[in-house]
Amino acid sequence: MNLPNYFLADLPREAALSPELLTEACQTLRRNRREYLARRSTRSLIQVFHDLSQNWLHDEFPFRKRALELGPAETGFSRATIAAGLDNFFTQLSGDSLQDLISQDLGHEQRLDDLVSTPTESKGQRVALARGPSLLLHICAGNIPNPALLSIVLGFLVRAAQVVKCASGTAFLPRLFAHSLYETEPKLGACLEVVEWPGGQEPLEAAIFGAADCVTATGSDETLASIRQRVPNEVRFLSYGHRISFGYIAQEVLDRFGLPKLAARAAEDVAAWNQLGCLSPHAFYVECGGRVSPEQFAEALSSELAKREEIEPRGAVSPETGGSIASRRAFYEVRAAHSPETRCWFSEQSTAWTVIYEANPLFQMSCLNRFIYVKSVANLTEALQGADAVRGQVSTVGLAAPEGRGRTIAAELARWGASRICPIGRMQKPPLTWRHDGRPSLAELVTWTDWEQ
Repeated sequence: MNLPNYFLADLPREAALSPELLTEACQTLRRNRREYLARRSTRSLIQVFHDLSQNWLHDEFPFRKRALELGPAETGFSRATIAAGLDNFFTQLSGDSLQDLISQDLGHEQRLDDLVSTPTESKGQRVALARGPSLLLHICAGNIPNPALLSIVLGFLVRAAQVVKCASGTAFLPRLFAHSLYETEPKLGACLEVVEWPGGQEPLEAAIFGAADCVTATGSDETLASIRQRVPNEVRFLSYGHRISFGYIAQEVLDRFGLPKLAARAAEDVAAWNQLGCLSPHAFYVECGGRVSPEQFAEALSSELAKREEIEPRGAVSPETGGSIASRRAFYEVRAAHSPETRCWFSEQSTAWTVIYEANPLFQMSCLNRFIYVKSVANLTEALQGADAVRGQVSTVGLAAPEGRGRTIAAELARWGASRICPIGRMQKPPLTWRHDGRPSLAELVTWTDWEQ
């Protein structure tokens, strides 16, 4: 299938963008929003995205087929990795989940349609309406595609026309999603623009920042600080900075019978989107004292990553990335040769996966692309002391623990600062209703009007 030129990102790479062209595109989006989107009901929008998500889960859907056929060359992810990532995302994007998100974040399922009240508001004879910005700009990091797709859906729920600005070379999947929406609902598609250019082009950025009512941005802390300085004061700016994640495994779940399944779930977290997302683990902290030692868990994890490579290969990486992995491996090979507290397992004749076991609990950043640390610890206190350097930067902790003790561990992790705790095996599969970095994703986009009766 050939994609028509509906979006600026569809233009040939040699086509030049100008501030005037972006300003005109934003004016068109505002006009289309007034005509096609502003008065759409929440129920109708939910139905559109529910139906679209079901199509994306179907193997014969033309846009999914194109994503899987061309995606490996365009994104660097293998076909199997893309398929798994799309399945995880679109399975969550159901009508019920969207309805639950609105009720959770805004307190009432019709909050975006009319002046309504919760029971508490009714007691005070108060009703309220939530409204989104007229024009919403998303600046996407591009390391994995799902956050950009979710941003588009959230923007439409709050009735915002949207510009999705992708990093250079990362617009492939957002473009396909935008085209699938345009084909399903052309009037909604006309309220969306997808653009792509390398960062740092200040005339283009100034034009689009000046046109937006709200800007969301995901990226490094340095990138976000730079963007914040250039966004006008009257424009709302929502930033999502660099975050890391890790896993924690309690000794009670470490036994020979359950080890293969536990290691398989951990391998799934490492393999998802090649460990490139903020929800991907850099390390697993494993308690000593179980029937299976942390070192044995690390060995089992290496076996599962080898199996995963057979069914869901990592795919090619740049020479620089491959060199970084090889250099880090060599360092730990030398250390393992001189210390029984370090062991290494590598994929043969490739950098496809790496497992490093260390008795040292000090947290270390992975070089990603399926490079994972396993750290043995006596207890949660030792693990959190080891991770103290990244306190305040942790997004997700994957947890494997018995039910009773799991609640105690989760409470301690919450007090320590983790914003999301989930079972190991689901770190890169957050529910639609999750609070991104501990913040309500939909509620941050709206402005409220209260009517005191």
